[in-house]
Amino acid sequence: MGRRSADNRGGGRRGSMDRNRGGDDDRGFDRGGDRRMSRGARFQIPSQESIDYKNIALLQKFVTERGKMVSRRFSGISAKEQRAVSIAIKRARYLGLLSVGSAKRK
Repeated sequence: MGRRSADNRGGGRRGSMDRNRGGDDDRGFDRGGDRRMSRGARFQIPSQESIDYKNIALLQKFVTERGKMVSRRFSGISAKEQRAVSIAIKRARYLGLLSVGSAKRK
């Protein structure tokens, strides 16, 4: 015998997620489509401003209070800019211009 198709499996109940897959939900929510919202760039890097380890004011925008680098997804900058920012932050930390981290949580 051959394989059974998905419709002729028999037995078991279908979950609520299977019933409404891909269509409009009875509560008015659209399940299909892109779920991500476009937020735009949160931190704009001016075109005349260079990403350099000496530009501490710019680099502090991409570091949290605890000393962690802000992710690209959160900051909204391009991948090329994120690589340059991360290298600049690491160089500034090495030279002592930026703090490496803060105290532990209480």
